[in-house]
Amino acid sequence: MLDKPLHPPPAKTDAKTDPALLKRFAAIVGDKYAITEQGAQEPYLVEMRNLFHGHTPMVLRPGSVAEVAAIAKLANETKTAIVPQGGNTGLVGGQIPHHNEIVLSLNRLDRIREVDATSNTITCEAGVTLQRAREAAAAADRLYPQLLPSEGTCTIGGNLSTNAGGTAALAYGIARSHALGLEVVLADGRILDNLNKLRKDNTGYDLKNLFIGAEGTLGIITAAVLRLIPRPRSVETAFAGVSSVEAALTLLGLAQERCGNEVTSFEIMTRRGIELVLANAAGVRDPLASPHDWYVLMELSSQQREGLRAVLEALLAQGLEGGFVTDATIADSLEQAKAFWRIREMFGEAQRFAGGSIKHDVSVPVAAVPAFIAEANAAVTALIPGAQPLPFGHLGDGNIHYNVSQPAGADKDAYLKRWDEVNAVVFAVVKKFGGSISAEHGIGVMKRDLLPSVKDPVAYNLMRSLKAMLDPNGILNPGKVL
Repeated sequence: MLDKPLHPPPAKTDAKTDPALLKRFAAIVGDKYAITEQGAQEPYLVEMRNLFHGHTPMVLRPGSVAEVAAIAKLANETKTAIVPQGGNTGLVGGQIPHHNEIVLSLNRLDRIREVDATSNTITCEAGVTLQRAREAAAAADRLYPQLLPSEGTCTIGGNLSTNAGGTAALAYGIARSHALGLEVVLADGRILDNLNKLRKDNTGYDLKNLFIGAEGTLGIITAAVLRLIPRPRSVETAFAGVSSVEAALTLLGLAQERCGNEVTSFEIMTRRGIELVLANAAGVRDPLASPHDWYVLMELSSQQREGLRAVLEALLAQGLEGGFVTDATIADSLEQAKAFWRIREMFGEAQRFAGGSIKHDVSVPVAAVPAFIAEANAAVTALIPGAQPLPFGHLGDGNIHYNVSQPAGADKDAYLKRWDEVNAVVFAVVKKFGGSISAEHGIGVMKRDLLPSVKDPVAYNLMRSLKAMLDPNGILNPGKVL
């Protein structure tokens, strides 16, 4: 049983930064970009779910890689802790200064340095938003295949630092899959220039993968070369009702058997979640005529301009004939496809209208998803009678956002105080099926104390050794991950 608390430990003595030293940091970026006024700092100190609230003597907003390097060099020499931050969309507290560290915001490093359509690459600085990267790729008739609901706010640097996933990971992979080369500022201020476009480079260790998913604890990603793919010439989106998670899994298997990598997204949702979205999100309507226990949102993409809709129609017809699809509809326009996706994108947000929600970002082998959900449901309702599991997410890659809403009429604050208890029973089921307690959101501080109990001891010790080697003074995002 995993029973360690997931919340940050009691605060250590907050760092006190000498005013004279703060002036030296401010001089690197200029007073305009050294934020000390509390109100102006607020957007950098609170994460989007309001679970974590930090404090800092200064937010630094460098405008160049040279300025980032100068900040790191001064921080290392003076043993001053810094917290790198992208779009501040993280969900595990990894981007928040919990102990008065200096915030190093990278959102001014926002240049798209190059789009190379022939090589199928785009070179972006860390502060470029995912949406801008995708738009720049589209302008060159290419696709940057990472897709997240927070695309207008989240940044390339943050996506790589957390190894973000998303709704298209089934076909295209997670953030790590898209990176060909990185530019990274090390703890001592040196700049690692590994910005190459090569698909094949067998010259020793693949250093970029040390920094992807490290949450800014080993180095500060300042730019990346990302792979692009040809833009699909046709996309079809379906919303289907199914009787069970097992039925959804059968549909997934059939879709992959018939369509292969043309299956670019395959999401599952519960009826209870759909009802919350319908009740609380403006401009949303039920895609199907009658309710179903479970739903699948499926997207197919193809390089062929014609024929994909017929493929999807035949696939759904076979599902209806086989009894594992109970009803389905295919989007007739881009606007209708966006309406389908809006339901999925609102799923997490709408749950707050049901009161307190204890959330999990977990993964298990795809084949184990039905059993995991059934056993986790039984475990949490045995622990808290009346608790309402609302699992949803990426069935295609086994990543389930297993959220549990409070019992109807329960006291929200009292329920949320049982966060660690609920996590413990859910993570015990995850462990049973050989899964991960963090599929795409990272470790941060929320899951830091659990990591030693779920990570191979040798792997964990190697992680600590790498941290000690690359950041011997412990200035980079201290207290996160490890």
